[in-house]
Amino acid sequence: MTEVRTVDHHTAGEPFRIVHEGLPPIPGDTVAERFANALGAGGAPTAPRRSPLDDVRRLLVREPRGHAGMYGGFVVPPDDEGAHFGVLFWHKDGYSTACGHGTMALGAWAVEEGVVAAPEDGTAQVRIDVPSGRVTATVHREGGRTTAVTFRNVPARVTARAVRVVTALGPVDVDLAYAGACYASVPAARLGLAVDRAELPQLVAAGQEIRSALAGHPGSRHPDNPLLSGVYGVILHEDLPHTDDGPAQRNITVFADGQFDRSPCGSGTSARLALLAEDGHLPPGRTLRHESIAGTVFTGRTVSDAADGTFTEITGTTYRTGVHRFVLDPHDDLPEGFLP
Repeated sequence: MTEVRTVDHHTAGEPFRIVHEGLPPIPGDTVAERFANALGAGGAPTAPRRSPLDDVRRLLVREPRGHAGMYGGFVVPPDDEGAHFGVLFWHKDGYSTACGHGTMALGAWAVEEGVVAAPEDGTAQVRIDVPSGRVTATVHREGGRTTAVTFRNVPARVTARAVRVVTALGPVDVDLAYAGACYASVPAARLGLAVDRAELPQLVAAGQEIRSALAGHPGSRHPDNPLLSGVYGVILHEDLPHTDDGPAQRNITVFADGQFDRSPCGSGTSARLALLAEDGHLPPGRTLRHESIAGTVFTGRTVSDAADGTFTEITGTTYRTGVHRFVLDPHDDLPEGFLP
């Protein structure tokens, strides 16, 4: 009988399933090496090779134990003593190099489980090594309760502007930005769409089409690591009335094989911040109110310049939804689960 234990959270509506023990061995001295080994020889982030580790991912992300929108992470050792732990992020189709909402969930989990000490009132910093680098989750506490988590990402940078893409809804210009993964941004109105649940099928289809059209674009290539290359997600966004603190937008982020983020997307928000700052729409000290298609909110700001971009911080809420003991009976006639 196979058994896997998880702690589940949702961050602004997007699920995150944490697996912190009982994993098969994952070779590698760093998280980046473990990420490459998780993909397997000849594998790709959205097409990993079969392995004992990937069997665990499939078990947890497919029905009947998961669903197509499930996201999660395998907790692994850090690169060095500068971080508390590392993580390999995964979803329905494979693995990702960055995940802001997951980083927030991991920060709250680390404090709640006592992995990282935290005060009853105040903040605690949880340092996490991810495939794209080292990130930090600052956990905000009041009265012994986690009230919010701030995710500090690897540097974000604009990589291409006004890339023409021909879609079924007409030609459109998109911008590319890297924020631990590469995101394409486009105003939904340019496609005749609104970021609204009533138009969800059209939004997802447009996101898939744009992502496919951008395959191999130079603006999506990482200069040092090909596993960090490629457009991971497409952000379709629209402006909302400004707040007293700065601009406001609503977005839907479409990734992998037509999945969409229920949250405003942590790493995607970081990419939006880089673009808005370069456009002069987000001066220092101003904050972006970033809303999801589900109506949940992250707030984000640029913090400081880096040699290869801009440091950003995104704040949101995350809540534990369950502690689970998943089992696979050896006689189960759906041992891999299924996808609809």
